[in-house]
Amino acid sequence: MSNLGDSFLADLDELSDNEADDIEEQDGDVANMDEDVDGDLEDIEALNYDDLDSVSKLQKSQRYNDIMQKVEEALEKGSYTTDQGMVLEDDPEYQLIVDCNSLSVDIENEIIIIHNFIRDKYRLKFPELESLVHHPIDYARVVKRIANEMDLTLVDLEGLLPSAIIMVVSVTASTTSGKPLPDDELQKTTDACDRALILDSAKKKVLDFVESRMGYIAPNLSAIVGSAVAAKLMGTAGGLTSLAKMPACNVQLLGAKKKNLAGFSTATSQFRVGFIEQTEIFQSTPPSLRMRACRLVAAKSTLAARVDSIRGDPSGKNGRSLKEEISKKIEKWQEPPPAKQPKPLPVPDSEPKKKRGGRRQRKMKERYAVTDMRKLANRMQFGIPEESSLGDGLGEGYGMLGQAGSGKLRVAASQNKLAAKVAKKFKEKHYGSSGATSGLTSSLAFTPVQGIELTNPQPHAHQSGGTQSTYFSETGSFSNINRT
Repeated sequence: MSNLGDSFLADLDELSDNEADDIEEQDGDVANMDEDVDGDLEDIEALNYDDLDSVSKLQKSQRYNDIMQKVEEALEKGSYTTDQGMVLEDDPEYQLIVDCNSLSVDIENEIIIIHNFIRDKYRLKFPELESLVHHPIDYARVVKRIANEMDLTLVDLEGLLPSAIIMVVSVTASTTSGKPLPDDELQKTTDACDRALILDSAKKKVLDFVESRMGYIAPNLSAIVGSAVAAKLMGTAGGLTSLAKMPACNVQLLGAKKKNLAGFSTATSQFRVGFIEQTEIFQSTPPSLRMRACRLVAAKSTLAARVDSIRGDPSGKNGRSLKEEISKKIEKWQEPPPAKQPKPLPVPDSEPKKKRGGRRQRKMKERYAVTDMRKLANRMQFGIPEESSLGDGLGEGYGMLGQAGSGKLRVAASQNKLAAKVAKKFKEKHYGSSGATSGLTSSLAFTPVQGIELTNPQPHAHQSGGTQSTYFSETGSFSNINRT
């Protein structure tokens, strides 16, 4: 017993030591976490959101400058030819295109960051503008054009925004609660707008380079949507491989923008359509079929991108066949429905349709047959006025009811035969087939002379003639005796 108690105490000591070690480790982790949080707070405090260079750092990066320099050199050189037998991943031109695609995504993110910076600064001057102009580049152009001007009638916004949006912006600016910005804040806002426009032009240059190489990189995709749209799809998706892995429903939305209709009707607006809206197939399709065409083009573009990602068809024949298939389907949708064929009339005097027969059919006919009373009510006798429920021809007419003799409906002969047959079956069932008509009838009779006598229960059944009435009669006698 002592050994067992000692082992229990040893286990308890070990548990207490482990708990103490765990507590020390937890304290160390908490201390390290506090140090990390303090370091992050110091980094956040060191980041100055009023300085544009601390927020936007892409233009000063070495990667941005190297890629843009290579793109400019490639655009100056013009067309590019290479060995078709070379692996696509080993081609330096393809590597540059992949870098351009990733750089275009980074430029898009950088433009969004600069847009937030401009919006935060310009909110004091015109807070309603961000809800009226959603696109970052359009917002930057409008802010740079308006600057500190309070009367927008003096600012020419033609070419920057649609006419309807310009009217809404002008009306809203006349009732805004904003105030002019200080000179230093206005200068920071203008510099941010210039940087956003420079990044946008760099992105266009990158897309132009990718577009010029689309015939070699993605010939099948370019055959369907065109080189420009193919370059934009690849740039937004992050490369040809990323585009090939993307489902068709997401390809349809690449490049879609939130539209501001400024209170106008949404009946004629196209929603959830991206760069595919710029394709020739989409523009040549009737408006009622454009959404179906957009889904079809997105699906076929995904298939073509998958073929191009594995270099399955460098000639682009597969893409051209897919485009022809799209065109045939859209033409098929626009065809009028086939004319309705006239149905021929049935042949006269043809064989009648077979009708159901049998006991069930006969019973149904008897159940719904027209009664004799209804037949007489529907019939009128010539020269005799019919009786009516209200008299003088008013109400429901009775037709020939009550005018066919005694005033009673004559029962059909078939019904009399049926009733006699039923009565006969009832007598045979209850009285037997001996001819008895009652259970009280008996051949024994009580007389005052002899008491009980055996008599004939039908003494007068054959009185009209026969041997029973003459030959065995008490009063009868032989009328002629032959004595020979």
